[in-house]
Amino acid sequence: MSPEDARDRSPFQPPESELSEKFILTGGPGGQHVNRTESGVQLRFDVTGSDFISNEVKARLLKLAGSRADSNGVITIEARGHRSQHRNREDARARLAALIEQASRAPRPRVPTRPTRASRLKRLSAKRRRGDVKQKRGPPGSED
Repeated sequence: MSPEDARDRSPFQPPESELSEKFILTGGPGGQHVNRTESGVQLRFDVTGSDFISNEVKARLLKLAGSRADSNGVITIEARGHRSQHRNREDARARLAALIEQASRAPRPRVPTRPTRASRLKRLSAKRRRGDVKQKRGPPGSED
């Protein structure tokens, strides 16, 4: 890798050795040429076998990937939105880097809160009013 490539690479972009690409046919605009050229890209990244990211990030990444990850821990990203293979490759790599970046941010811990005294009283009075309304719907009793 040249120094310029290292500078352009995102810090969340996995090394080339951990990525595998497969080129696929795509539909869309482009005339007959689109039926003969494999301009789409299927980018695969083996999360479980990667030394690039920590175990905590791996777990969050697989959860974020959802259906893009298989049972072996391999994420597959398909890019077929552009006409050129080069732009589809860049798009797939950028989407993978964005996914890794999102997974690398640890979620903020939830701070448990308690309802205020006023909100508890408000809730209870609303329940009482509702109960009174329902009680008045019944048939007239003997006290009338």
